[in-house]
Amino acid sequence: MQSNDVTLAFAAALLLSLAVKLWLATRQMRHVAAHRNQVPAAFAGTVTLQAHQRAADYTLAKGRFGLFSMAFGSAMLLAWTLLGGLEALNSLLVSQVLPGWGPMAYQLALLAGFAAIGGLLELPLDAYGTFRIEQQFGFNRMTFRLWLMDLAKGAAVGTLVGLPLAATVLWIMGASGGLWWLYAWVTWLVFNLALLVLYPTVIAPLFNKFEPLPDEALKTRVQALMQRCGFAAKGLFVMDGSRRSAHANAYFTGLGAAKRVVFFDTLLQRLSAEEVEAVLAHELGHFKHRHVLQRMLGIFGFSLAGLALLGWLAGQSGFYAGLGVAPNIGAPSDALALLLFMLALPPFTFFVSPLMAFFSRRHEFEADAYACRQADGGSLASALLKLHEDNAATLTPDPLYVRFYYSHPPASERLAALPAPGPLRAPAAA
Repeated sequence: MQSNDVTLAFAAALLLSLAVKLWLATRQMRHVAAHRNQVPAAFAGTVTLQAHQRAADYTLAKGRFGLFSMAFGSAMLLAWTLLGGLEALNSLLVSQVLPGWGPMAYQLALLAGFAAIGGLLELPLDAYGTFRIEQQFGFNRMTFRLWLMDLAKGAAVGTLVGLPLAATVLWIMGASGGLWWLYAWVTWLVFNLALLVLYPTVIAPLFNKFEPLPDEALKTRVQALMQRCGFAAKGLFVMDGSRRSAHANAYFTGLGAAKRVVFFDTLLQRLSAEEVEAVLAHELGHFKHRHVLQRMLGIFGFSLAGLALLGWLAGQSGFYAGLGVAPNIGAPSDALALLLFMLALPPFTFFVSPLMAFFSRRHEFEADAYACRQADGGSLASALLKLHEDNAATLTPDPLYVRFYYSHPPASERLAALPAPGPLRAPAAA
């Protein structure tokens, strides 16, 4: 493998993906702005012009910020790779850490240093998104102190969980020969399955409070629904999502006997019992159609293919030199290989995102159809409309942008597929 070929392929993928992202983002913004002053015909009787314009303005604000974030991310990617940022960090650690601490300490320091620098550089973007955009549109309820506490907790959890996993993978890479990628994949697989079991009871409570669902009538309704659907959960919980955001949601978490049903308190405040039941029936539709299992298997399959590719690339000097890094002489390069692969992969996998989005939207339609068989379709329609309005989701996204990015169908398509009465069944205006 020639380093020039790697450089050209990476640069071409980065430039092409950036151009497509820019084109799609500007299409989305122009389309939303062009339809800002008129509610689509399908929603004329249910959504006010003020709510429609608020959603458009929120989408445009996020779009403008997204353009800046896109440019910043691309600049950082170039800085880490072709402009020598990772090479500089690596050279510093090889000269300062390796002689006294040993190869494993150097490699973990490289991973930790990269994560710390990247995280610090992204802090201003996260703060602006939270305290400017989300605050401007009334969604943010997080104080600066809570934001800092979340950052500290996230860093602590990432360190306690990530460093042992990284050390294990690095040890496997150095000790298992040519099939290290297979053993690393098995380790990663076991780790993720264990995390699914531990997350609801160990990690999530570090950030949010979870209390048993107090509404006995709603609990009875929900339990009857789960019994009809053949779903068993360890408990029904309410999460204090309103402490951080006005956005609403409900989800399943955990694996096997550790599964939990979690409602945001903001969701329960906004929806009726019938609507909550319909939303939960939609989530049960994902369970019944095994969408979660399919997605997990897809992720596991892609990760196996990715690690197999890395297993080959890690032995190619051109892979390192072509991305701006000189392989270590007299020191392991496994951490370098992991970081370079993580940096170089997104510009290539970006072009697979429309396929992933397509399957995700199809799963949403299937889950909606299941919900309409287990609960009231009209209640699901009204719940979805409330959630779209409360979350300021635009009713007029650009169709091509939807096909490329949207993991959920836009409101017009989704509501039109439900057995809801009146104008909700009509397609939205283009």
